[in-house]
Amino acid sequence: MISIAMIYGASLQGKSVKNFRSLLIAGLLFAPLLLTPCAAQSSAGFATSKLAQTPPMGWNSWNKFACDVSERLIRETADAMVSSGMKAAGYQYVNIDDCWQGSRDAQGNMVADPARFPSGIKALADDIHSKGLKLGIYTDAGTLTCEGRPGILNHELQDMKTYAAWGVDYIKIDWCNTDGLDSEVQYTKIRDAIAKAGRPIVFSICNWSIDAPWRWAPAISNLWRTTGDIKDNYSRMAEIGFLQNGLEKFSGPGHWNDPDMLEVGNGGMTRDEYRTHMALWAILAAPLIAGNDLRTMTPETKDLLTNSEVIAVDQDPKGIQGRRVWGEGPLEIWVKPLADGSQAVGLFNRTEGPFKMKLDAHMIGAKSSARLRDLLDHRDLGTIKDSFTAEVPKHGVVMLRVSQ
Repeated sequence: MISIAMIYGASLQGKSVKNFRSLLIAGLLFAPLLLTPCAAQSSAGFATSKLAQTPPMGWNSWNKFACDVSERLIRETADAMVSSGMKAAGYQYVNIDDCWQGSRDAQGNMVADPARFPSGIKALADDIHSKGLKLGIYTDAGTLTCEGRPGILNHELQDMKTYAAWGVDYIKIDWCNTDGLDSEVQYTKIRDAIAKAGRPIVFSICNWSIDAPWRWAPAISNLWRTTGDIKDNYSRMAEIGFLQNGLEKFSGPGHWNDPDMLEVGNGGMTRDEYRTHMALWAILAAPLIAGNDLRTMTPETKDLLTNSEVIAVDQDPKGIQGRRVWGEGPLEIWVKPLADGSQAVGLFNRTEGPFKMKLDAHMIGAKSSARLRDLLDHRDLGTIKDSFTAEVPKHGVVMLRVSQ
């Protein structure tokens, strides 16, 4: 396949980072397609903090609310995470994205927007913690965030100490307004500031795959974006998700490839497309960061986001990212080995109509006596008997657990 990055690569020469991000968000560049051979990083470094030993699960405000964030929204979302059963299913981080910042005070300390967060972030964190949840926050490695709020540049240690004092548990750090900065150098500086701040904080790098972060980020952070921004449509979700193949060697407990947040429930995809989204992210051992309005989600959305069998695949303690084992045009079969010796298998149909797909036992090293279970619909399907055939809907998936 010819990468879009190959087509547009020449036109990116001399572009600013801000313009580069715009191309990424528009879907004109997908950096993992430029993956060059590299020895897998060890889990030494930041991952030894023992944070994020399974992919983080939580919620982020950006996909649904963008800059329209407030203290009320975050409190209500935390309440909904508990009442909906998402907390019980494993979701724990309630993450505020861009636009919470107000300004810096006379001493250079970050201050929350008093109109949006009148009680301050410390009081909000205390409330989140009282519900048994954790608070995440957002900043930018440059001078300003992507929405023009104060960034962290030249305030790395000061800000991290502030966030630690507030009780922040997770931090996502973007890459806008960073002209002239080296991403590995700057994010390493931030890692060191987190280490000195005195509080365990999950560190999420969001530089949209610039400089192939999977090569160096395992020693710096707990997760790193491998793509430009996701959108709530099947084309963009599929482009991001299915092109993760080949990055599996860089991922594992404490350090995860991040193909961006979930769009499940935001309305831009069909039921089958959202099932593909959830199943693929679980097979990829991707962070499961919901991005919908938890307060008003439908029973169908809640059932998909809280599907215990799918979540168990994502959260498997072995921490292996799945990979594609077979593909023929728009039909793909992906496999993820699990800690108990079973395998999660996804039969994905990317065509424009239903299609019968066959899984051969030898394709995944399964015996003819292997048991099959449909994870999305919670059904036992018997034994594989050399091969298994299922009709997979348009843009849909059949997600199986194959047990010897």
